[in-house]
Amino acid sequence: MRREVTLRDVAELAGVSSRTVSNVVNGYANVTEHTRERVQRAVEQLGYRPNVLARNLAQGRSGQIAVVVPYLDTPYFSELLQSVIRAARISGYNVLIDQTDGDPEHERAFIAHGSRRLLFDGIIFSPLGLDQQALADRDPDLPLVILGERSSDGTFDHVGIDDVAASRQATEHLLDLGRQRIAAIGDQPYATGEAAQRRTQGFREAHAARGLTPREDLIISTPRFNRPDGARAMAHLLDLPEPPDAVFCYSDLVALGAIRTLVSRGLRVPEDVAVIGYDDIEDGRFSNPTISTISPDKEMIATTAVERLLLRITSATPPEGLEVRAPHRLIVRESTAGRAAGTASPR
Repeated sequence: MRREVTLRDVAELAGVSSRTVSNVVNGYANVTEHTRERVQRAVEQLGYRPNVLARNLAQGRSGQIAVVVPYLDTPYFSELLQSVIRAARISGYNVLIDQTDGDPEHERAFIAHGSRRLLFDGIIFSPLGLDQQALADRDPDLPLVILGERSSDGTFDHVGIDDVAASRQATEHLLDLGRQRIAAIGDQPYATGEAAQRRTQGFREAHAARGLTPREDLIISTPRFNRPDGARAMAHLLDLPEPPDAVFCYSDLVALGAIRTLVSRGLRVPEDVAVIGYDDIEDGRFSNPTISTISPDKEMIATTAVERLLLRITSATPPEGLEVRAPHRLIVRESTAGRAAGTASPR
Protein backbone atom coordinates (compact mmCIF):
# COMPACT_ATOMS: atom_id res chain seq x y z
CA MET A 1 0.00 0.00 0.00
CA ARG A 2 1.39 3.39 -1.01
CA ARG A 3 2.48 5.62 1.87
CA GLU A 4 0.67 8.94 2.15
CA VAL A 5 2.81 11.87 1.05
CA THR A 6 3.53 14.20 3.95
CA LEU A 7 4.37 17.87 4.22
CA ARG A 8 7.91 16.86 5.26
CA ASP A 9 8.33 14.89 2.01
CA VAL A 10 7.50 18.01 0.03
CA ALA A 11 9.91 20.09 2.12
CA GLU A 12 12.79 17.65 1.48
CA LEU A 13 12.21 17.57 -2.27
CA ALA A 14 11.89 21.35 -2.51
CA GLY A 15 14.87 21.96 -0.23
CA VAL A 16 12.93 24.16 2.18
CA SER A 17 11.56 23.90 5.68
CA SER A 18 8.23 22.32 6.55
CA ARG A 19 7.08 25.77 7.74
CA THR A 20 7.73 27.20 4.27
CA VAL A 21 5.71 24.43 2.63
CA SER A 22 2.89 25.13 5.08
CA ASN A 23 2.99 28.84 4.21
CA VAL A 24 2.74 28.06 0.48
CA VAL A 25 -0.07 25.53 0.89
CA ASN A 26 -2.07 27.95 3.04
CA GLY A 27 -1.54 30.86 0.67
CA TYR A 28 0.46 33.10 3.01
CA ALA A 29 2.23 35.97 1.30
CA ASN A 30 5.58 35.90 3.15
CA VAL A 31 7.24 33.57 0.62
CA THR A 32 9.31 34.62 -2.40
CA GLU A 33 7.91 33.81 -5.82
CA HIS A 34 10.93 31.61 -6.62
CA THR A 35 10.45 29.56 -3.45
CA ARG A 36 6.70 29.34 -4.01
CA GLU A 37 7.21 27.92 -7.50
CA ARG A 38 9.74 25.37 -6.21
CA VAL A 39 7.35 24.17 -3.51
CA GLN A 40 4.43 23.98 -5.95
CA ARG A 41 6.51 21.86 -8.36
CA ALA A 42 7.31 19.48 -5.49
CA VAL A 43 3.65 19.34 -4.47
CA GLU A 44 2.64 18.42 -8.02
CA GLN A 45 5.46 15.92 -8.47
CA LEU A 46 4.64 14.04 -5.26
CA GLY A 47 0.86 14.41 -5.55
CA TYR A 48 0.67 15.95 -2.08
CA ARG A 49 -2.80 16.70 -0.71
CA PRO A 50 -3.02 18.83 2.45
CA ASN A 51 -4.83 17.35 5.44
CA VAL A 52 -7.71 19.79 5.51
CA LEU A 53 -9.21 18.34 8.69
CA ALA A 54 -5.94 18.67 10.61
CA ARG A 55 -5.42 22.17 9.31
CA ASN A 56 -8.88 23.28 10.35
CA LEU A 57 -8.54 21.76 13.81
CA ALA A 58 -5.21 23.52 14.30
CA GLN A 59 -6.82 26.81 13.32
CA GLY A 60 -9.90 26.28 15.45
CA ARG A 61 -12.22 25.83 12.48
CA SER A 62 -14.72 23.19 11.47
CA GLY A 63 -14.02 23.24 7.73
CA GLN A 64 -17.73 23.69 7.10
CA ILE A 65 -19.84 26.60 5.94
CA ALA A 66 -23.60 26.92 6.23
CA VAL A 67 -25.91 27.89 3.39
CA VAL A 68 -29.34 28.92 4.64
CA VAL A 69 -32.19 29.53 2.19
CA PRO A 70 -35.96 29.94 2.56
CA TYR A 71 -37.03 27.01 0.37
CA LEU A 72 -35.22 24.00 -1.07
CA ASP A 73 -38.13 23.16 -3.39
CA THR A 74 -37.48 26.35 -5.36
CA PRO A 75 -35.38 25.52 -8.44
CA TYR A 76 -33.52 28.83 -8.27
CA PHE A 77 -32.07 27.94 -4.88
CA SER A 78 -31.37 24.31 -5.75
CA GLU A 79 -29.49 25.38 -8.88
CA LEU A 80 -27.58 28.03 -6.92
CA LEU A 81 -26.68 25.52 -4.19
CA GLN A 82 -25.04 23.20 -6.72
CA SER A 83 -22.65 25.98 -7.70
CA VAL A 84 -21.98 26.91 -4.06
CA ILE A 85 -21.12 23.32 -3.19
CA ARG A 86 -18.71 23.03 -6.13
CA ALA A 87 -16.94 26.28 -5.22
CA ALA A 88 -16.65 25.34 -1.53
CA ARG A 89 -15.37 21.85 -2.31
CA ILE A 90 -12.51 23.26 -4.40
CA SER A 91 -11.36 25.15 -1.29
CA GLY A 92 -11.67 22.07 0.93
CA TYR A 93 -14.90 23.09 2.67
CA ASN A 94 -18.05 21.08 3.24
CA VAL A 95 -21.46 22.72 3.03
CA LEU A 96 -24.26 22.45 5.58
CA ILE A 97 -27.69 23.31 4.13
CA ASP A 98 -30.80 24.43 5.97
CA GLN A 99 -34.28 25.54 4.94
CA THR A 100 -35.99 28.19 7.07
CA ASP A 101 -39.42 28.44 5.39
CA GLY A 102 -39.00 32.17 6.03
CA ASP A 103 -39.53 31.66 9.77
CA PRO A 104 -37.92 34.68 11.53
CA GLU A 105 -36.97 32.77 14.67
CA HIS A 106 -35.35 29.96 12.70
CA GLU A 107 -33.39 32.50 10.67
CA ARG A 108 -32.40 34.50 13.76
CA ALA A 109 -30.92 31.39 15.39
CA PHE A 110 -28.32 31.13 12.63
CA ILE A 111 -26.91 34.62 13.16
CA ALA A 112 -27.37 34.94 16.93
CA HIS A 113 -24.46 35.12 19.37
CA GLY A 114 -22.91 31.69 19.76
CA SER A 115 -24.52 30.36 16.58
CA ARG A 116 -21.27 28.74 15.45
CA ARG A 117 -21.67 26.11 18.11
CA LEU A 118 -23.70 24.56 15.27
CA LEU A 119 -20.29 23.70 13.76
CA PHE A 120 -19.87 26.06 10.85
CA ASP A 121 -17.24 28.73 10.27
CA GLY A 122 -19.43 31.18 8.37
CA ILE A 123 -22.76 31.48 6.63
CA ILE A 124 -24.13 32.30 3.18
CA PHE A 125 -27.61 33.47 4.03
CA SER A 126 -30.72 34.31 2.01
CA PRO A 127 -33.08 35.73 4.64
CA LEU A 128 -36.80 36.00 4.06
CA GLY A 129 -38.27 36.50 7.53
CA LEU A 130 -35.67 38.96 8.86
CA ASP A 131 -35.54 42.61 7.87
CA GLN A 132 -32.48 44.87 7.71
CA GLN A 133 -32.65 45.82 11.39
CA ALA A 134 -32.80 42.19 12.49
CA LEU A 135 -29.66 41.45 10.47
CA ALA A 136 -27.84 44.27 12.25
CA ASP A 137 -28.60 42.65 15.62
CA ARG A 138 -26.42 39.60 15.10
CA ASP A 139 -23.15 38.08 16.26
CA PRO A 140 -20.59 40.64 15.03
CA ASP A 141 -17.87 37.99 14.84
CA LEU A 142 -19.83 35.72 12.49
CA PRO A 143 -18.45 35.70 8.91
CA LEU A 144 -21.54 36.47 6.84
CA VAL A 145 -22.47 36.88 3.16
CA ILE A 146 -26.04 37.83 2.30
CA LEU A 147 -27.91 36.89 -0.87
CA GLY A 148 -31.13 38.52 -2.02
CA GLU A 149 -32.19 42.05 -1.21
CA ARG A 150 -30.72 42.99 2.16
CA SER A 151 -28.06 45.63 1.56
CA SER A 152 -24.70 45.44 3.32
CA ASP A 153 -24.33 47.54 6.45
CA GLY A 154 -20.57 47.55 5.98
CA THR A 155 -19.94 44.50 8.20
CA PHE A 156 -21.02 41.77 5.79
CA ASP A 157 -21.04 41.24 2.02
CA HIS A 158 -24.13 41.30 -0.16
CA VAL A 159 -24.14 39.49 -3.52
CA GLY A 160 -27.04 39.75 -5.97
CA ILE A 161 -28.25 41.33 -9.20
CA ASP A 162 -29.85 44.72 -9.76
CA ASP A 163 -33.50 43.72 -9.37
CA VAL A 164 -34.78 47.15 -10.38
CA ALA A 165 -32.80 47.26 -13.63
CA ALA A 166 -33.61 43.63 -14.45
CA SER A 167 -37.33 44.14 -13.91
CA ARG A 168 -37.29 47.32 -15.92
CA GLN A 169 -35.67 45.39 -18.79
CA ALA A 170 -38.29 42.63 -18.60
CA THR A 171 -41.13 45.17 -18.70
CA GLU A 172 -39.50 47.13 -21.53
CA HIS A 173 -39.42 43.91 -23.56
CA LEU A 174 -43.20 43.57 -23.20
CA LEU A 175 -43.72 47.25 -24.05
CA ASP A 176 -41.50 46.83 -27.13
CA LEU A 177 -43.87 44.09 -28.29
CA GLY A 178 -46.66 46.70 -28.36
CA ARG A 179 -48.54 45.27 -25.38
CA GLN A 180 -50.94 47.78 -23.85
CA ARG A 181 -52.19 46.21 -20.61
CA ILE A 182 -49.22 44.72 -18.80
CA ALA A 183 -49.76 42.99 -15.46
CA ALA A 184 -47.23 42.19 -12.74
CA ILE A 185 -47.56 39.12 -10.52
CA GLY A 186 -45.54 38.84 -7.32
CA ASP A 187 -45.57 42.14 -5.43
CA GLN A 188 -45.06 41.79 -1.66
CA PRO A 189 -45.79 45.12 0.06
CA TYR A 190 -44.48 44.30 3.52
CA ALA A 191 -41.25 44.82 5.49
CA THR A 192 -39.40 41.71 4.33
CA GLY A 193 -40.58 41.82 0.71
CA GLU A 194 -37.72 43.96 -0.60
CA ALA A 195 -36.93 41.74 -3.60
CA ALA A 196 -40.53 41.87 -4.82
CA GLN A 197 -40.76 45.58 -4.15
CA ARG A 198 -37.67 46.25 -6.24
CA ARG A 199 -39.19 44.29 -9.11
CA THR A 200 -42.36 46.34 -8.81
CA GLN A 201 -40.22 49.49 -8.84
CA GLY A 202 -38.54 48.39 -12.07
CA PHE A 203 -41.97 47.58 -13.55
CA ARG A 204 -43.18 51.09 -12.75
CA GLU A 205 -40.01 52.77 -13.98
CA ALA A 206 -40.26 51.10 -17.38
CA HIS A 207 -43.76 52.52 -17.80
CA ALA A 208 -42.82 55.96 -16.51
CA ALA A 209 -39.87 56.19 -18.94
CA ARG A 210 -42.42 56.04 -21.78
CA GLY A 211 -44.90 58.41 -20.23
CA LEU A 212 -47.21 55.58 -19.19
CA THR A 213 -48.91 54.75 -15.89
CA PRO A 214 -49.45 51.07 -15.08
CA ARG A 215 -52.91 50.06 -13.95
CA GLU A 216 -52.94 49.40 -10.22
CA ASP A 217 -55.48 46.60 -10.57
CA LEU A 218 -52.96 44.73 -12.73
CA ILE A 219 -50.29 44.63 -9.99
CA ILE A 220 -51.04 41.49 -8.00
CA SER A 221 -49.48 40.49 -4.68
CA THR A 222 -48.57 36.88 -3.88
CA PRO A 223 -47.32 35.30 -0.63
CA ARG A 224 -44.67 33.26 -2.50
CA PHE A 225 -43.09 33.06 -5.92
CA ASN A 226 -44.54 29.64 -6.78
CA ARG A 227 -46.76 27.92 -9.33
CA PRO A 228 -50.05 27.88 -7.34
CA ASP A 229 -49.80 31.60 -6.56
CA GLY A 230 -49.08 32.35 -10.20
CA ALA A 231 -52.07 30.29 -11.32
CA ARG A 232 -54.43 31.96 -8.84
CA ALA A 233 -53.22 35.47 -9.67
CA MET A 234 -53.63 34.84 -13.39
CA ALA A 235 -57.19 33.58 -12.85
CA HIS A 236 -57.98 36.80 -10.98
CA LEU A 237 -56.53 38.91 -13.77
CA LEU A 238 -58.53 37.10 -16.45
CA ASP A 239 -61.74 37.75 -14.55
CA LEU A 240 -61.22 41.54 -14.73
CA PRO A 241 -63.39 43.51 -17.20
CA GLU A 242 -60.19 44.40 -19.11
CA PRO A 243 -57.71 41.57 -18.61
CA PRO A 244 -54.02 42.01 -19.46
CA ASP A 245 -52.41 41.22 -22.78
CA ALA A 246 -49.00 40.64 -21.16
CA VAL A 247 -47.70 39.59 -17.74
CA PHE A 248 -44.40 40.12 -15.97
CA CYS A 249 -44.03 37.30 -13.43
CA TYR A 250 -41.56 37.74 -10.57
CA SER A 251 -40.23 34.18 -10.97
CA ASP A 252 -40.31 31.47 -13.61
CA LEU A 253 -42.40 29.33 -11.24
CA VAL A 254 -45.02 32.08 -11.13
CA ALA A 255 -44.88 32.20 -14.93
CA LEU A 256 -45.45 28.43 -15.17
CA GLY A 257 -48.54 28.74 -12.97
CA ALA A 258 -49.83 31.70 -14.97
CA ILE A 259 -49.37 29.89 -18.29
CA ARG A 260 -51.25 26.87 -16.95
CA THR A 261 -54.26 29.07 -16.17
CA LEU A 262 -54.07 30.81 -19.54
CA VAL A 263 -54.02 27.52 -21.45
CA SER A 264 -56.86 26.10 -19.33
CA ARG A 265 -58.96 29.15 -20.27
CA GLY A 266 -58.34 28.54 -23.97
CA LEU A 267 -55.91 31.44 -24.45
CA ARG A 268 -52.73 31.33 -26.51
CA VAL A 269 -49.28 32.30 -25.24
CA PRO A 270 -47.96 34.66 -26.50
CA GLU A 271 -50.57 35.48 -29.15
CA ASP A 272 -53.27 36.44 -26.64
CA VAL A 273 -51.13 37.04 -23.56
CA ALA A 274 -47.32 37.32 -23.54
CA VAL A 275 -45.58 36.06 -20.40
CA ILE A 276 -42.09 36.73 -19.08
CA GLY A 277 -40.54 35.23 -15.96
CA TYR A 278 -37.47 35.71 -13.79
CA ASP A 279 -34.60 33.42 -12.63
CA ASP A 280 -33.94 31.31 -15.77
CA ILE A 281 -34.60 27.95 -14.14
CA GLU A 282 -34.20 24.75 -16.13
CA ASP A 283 -37.95 24.04 -16.14
CA GLY A 284 -38.55 27.24 -18.10
CA ARG A 285 -36.23 26.10 -20.88
CA PHE A 286 -38.23 22.92 -21.47
CA SER A 287 -41.81 24.03 -20.77
CA ASN A 288 -44.39 24.46 -23.53
CA PRO A 289 -44.04 27.25 -24.47
CA THR A 290 -40.50 27.91 -23.30
CA ILE A 291 -40.38 30.91 -20.98
CA SER A 292 -38.74 34.24 -21.71
CA THR A 293 -36.91 35.29 -18.58
CA ILE A 294 -34.38 37.40 -16.75
CA SER A 295 -31.28 35.25 -16.27
CA PRO A 296 -29.05 36.13 -13.30
CA ASP A 297 -25.48 34.88 -13.42
CA LYS A 298 -26.03 32.21 -10.74
CA GLU A 299 -22.52 30.80 -11.17
CA MET A 300 -20.94 34.17 -10.41
CA ILE A 301 -23.29 34.76 -7.47
CA ALA A 302 -22.34 31.41 -5.97
CA THR A 303 -18.57 31.59 -6.52
CA THR A 304 -18.36 35.21 -5.36
CA ALA A 305 -20.35 34.42 -2.22
CA VAL A 306 -18.02 31.52 -1.37
CA GLU A 307 -14.86 33.54 -2.11
CA ARG A 308 -15.99 36.45 0.04
CA LEU A 309 -17.06 34.17 2.89
CA LEU A 310 -13.76 32.27 2.93
CA LEU A 311 -11.90 35.58 2.90
CA ARG A 312 -13.87 36.62 5.98
CA ILE A 313 -13.20 33.29 7.67
CA THR A 314 -9.43 33.38 7.08
CA SER A 315 -8.72 37.10 7.57
CA ALA A 316 -7.32 38.24 10.90
CA THR A 317 -9.14 41.55 10.42
CA PRO A 318 -12.61 41.32 8.82
CA PRO A 319 -12.64 43.05 5.42
CA GLU A 320 -15.01 45.91 4.73
CA GLY A 321 -18.43 44.79 3.53
CA LEU A 322 -18.95 44.86 -0.23
CA GLU A 323 -22.01 45.27 -2.43
CA VAL A 324 -21.38 42.90 -5.37
CA ARG A 325 -23.67 43.12 -8.39
CA ALA A 326 -23.66 40.05 -10.61
CA PRO A 327 -24.69 40.54 -14.24
CA HIS A 328 -28.04 39.52 -15.66
CA ARG A 329 -29.46 39.21 -19.16
CA LEU A 330 -32.80 39.06 -20.91
CA ILE A 331 -33.46 35.73 -22.66
CA VAL A 332 -36.28 35.83 -25.20
CA ARG A 333 -38.10 32.54 -25.76
CA GLU A 334 -41.48 31.35 -27.00
CA SER A 335 -43.70 32.84 -24.27
CA THR A 336 -43.13 36.33 -25.68
CA ALA A 337 -41.66 35.81 -29.16
CA GLY A 338 -43.74 32.87 -30.36
CA ARG A 339 -42.56 29.66 -31.99
CA ALA A 340 -39.82 31.44 -33.96
CA ALA A 341 -37.89 31.68 -30.70
CA GLY A 342 -38.06 27.91 -30.40
CA THR A 343 -35.41 27.53 -33.09
CA ALA A 344 -32.81 28.80 -30.62
CA SER A 345 -30.94 26.65 -28.11
CA PRO A 346 -32.88 25.84 -24.90
CA ARG A 347 -30.17 27.72 -23.06
